[in-house]
Amino acid sequence: MQFNQERVLERLFKMIKIDSVTKHEGNMTDFLQKYFEDLGYEVYRDEAGKAIGGDHAGNLLLHIPGTIEGEAICLNAHQDTVEPGIGIEPIFENGIVKSAGNTILAADDKSGIAMMMEIHDVLKETGIPHRDLWFLFTIAEENGLLGSKNFDYTKLPAKNILALDAAGYLGDMLISGAGKDDLKATFHGKMAHGGIEPEKGISSIAMVANAIDRVKFGRIDPETTSNLGIIEGGIANNIVCDKASFTCEVRSHSASQITEQIELIKQACYDAAAQFGGTVDVEVDHFCPPHKPDLEGYLTKTMHKALELEGITPVYKVSNGAGDANIFSGHGFNCTNITTGMFAVHTTDEYLDMAVFAQAFNVVWRIITDDLN
Repeated sequence: MQFNQERVLERLFKMIKIDSVTKHEGNMTDFLQKYFEDLGYEVYRDEAGKAIGGDHAGNLLLHIPGTIEGEAICLNAHQDTVEPGIGIEPIFENGIVKSAGNTILAADDKSGIAMMMEIHDVLKETGIPHRDLWFLFTIAEENGLLGSKNFDYTKLPAKNILALDAAGYLGDMLISGAGKDDLKATFHGKMAHGGIEPEKGISSIAMVANAIDRVKFGRIDPETTSNLGIIEGGIANNIVCDKASFTCEVRSHSASQITEQIELIKQACYDAAAQFGGTVDVEVDHFCPPHKPDLEGYLTKTMHKALELEGITPVYKVSNGAGDANIFSGHGFNCTNITTGMFAVHTTDEYLDMAVFAQAFNVVWRIITDDLN
């Protein structure tokens, strides 16, 4: 399906120039809400930005009634960007969109938003029948999936969510996405002079070391990893440290394995504290659940066929990354991701390949219009 590249680029550049780093997406939310309301749509906007300690930004949801029967589809993209993302100046050269300065481009994920807007325009211009559609624009994806975690899913009746938020070339299809828990353990000991009376102290650093030594970190099994992140503590070499902490994460494609490994780490912390006569506070953040697309479901099968019709061989893969799709999956939705043609995301070398964007547009078009012949 032919789309208007000049219109896409004009709109994409306009959005890229709207600063919207995580927790400061309010102007982007305002822009999108006004855009669709001016077209006559009723737009649901929540107050997720305030709920997460950000500005007036919010998740946005709107319904585009379908004209053919079949399962409804929700297209999703996120409004926020990583840093450095202030004052971005995009340029277009030889089919590539990139940043003119020392910033990211913000193709992640404004290219996804631009694709959704162009899909809407082409549907209206051509009058081609399509499935019932929902557009969901989330906030704060880049810093903890906070927008999707604070969305009211009773507002969304569609059970299929296609996230236009992936990088690279077309063809990869997700079999499984890892879930993740984060843990922080803070040990409390007793301060003493390290040279004069160390026996009167209780070293929290020693407790940290002992706890870490009790459990395995690294590759746990083929689908599970556990990684130490930060160790903090101590103020001077001659003071027995009374407070020290460590952080770690556990990722797995098995929810039970995440729970099992977290429990092992917690128990190691409690045992270490008891051995040294100190105490420990353990905090666990259930960052996101594993993401398990329904490989026999409508969305996966349709994407597979749409890719083949575009001359692309689907390749099924697992991912240890995380995104809004993990949260959607945890709420019972069947979801997967598709690239928009962005590369080198989260770096100042980020760019958008419009040839890949065009291919992705065609795949999404086939999915929502049942153009599968």
